[in-house]
Amino acid sequence: MLNFMLLFSRQGKLRLQKWYNSYPEKLKKKITRELITVVLSRKPKHCSFVDWKDMKIVYKRYASLYFLCAIEPNDNELMCLELIHRYVELLDKYFGSVCELDIIFNFEKAYFILDEFLLGGDIQETSKKSVLKAIAAQDLMQEEETPQGFFEDHGLG
Repeated sequence: MLNFMLLFSRQGKLRLQKWYNSYPEKLKKKITRELITVVLSRKPKHCSFVDWKDMKIVYKRYASLYFLCAIEPNDNELMCLELIHRYVELLDKYFGSVCELDIIFNFEKAYFILDEFLLGGDIQETSKKSVLKAIAAQDLMQEEETPQGFFEDHGLG
């Protein structure tokens, strides 16, 4: 089970965070800072697994983003790497070829994709097709909620 997932840039900027256990805000910031420092200081040839406190940290870099998961000590690291890869594949399918800017400007979609894929830190849906179908349905619903001419009527268009 995941304790939390962090996405951050090579510069150490946090782009997305999902916590599946309750932590005080101050502790979240401390954990985030520590882990970003630990991962960014590791050489590219190093293993993607780190024992950290009472958890295992599994991370993978895709382009300019690091995807980091904290799992229980007895959980399977390779399964977690697969989970990260599946999430990246879902983001790629949705955004075309996902990049850091997609996450920055469409963070609500990135969170929605993650929530469709994971529930409470466990895999909810393994089928990419099912996840993407749910996201497409959500997009359609959002389009229908905004009435025609709404933006123009309110001086926004």
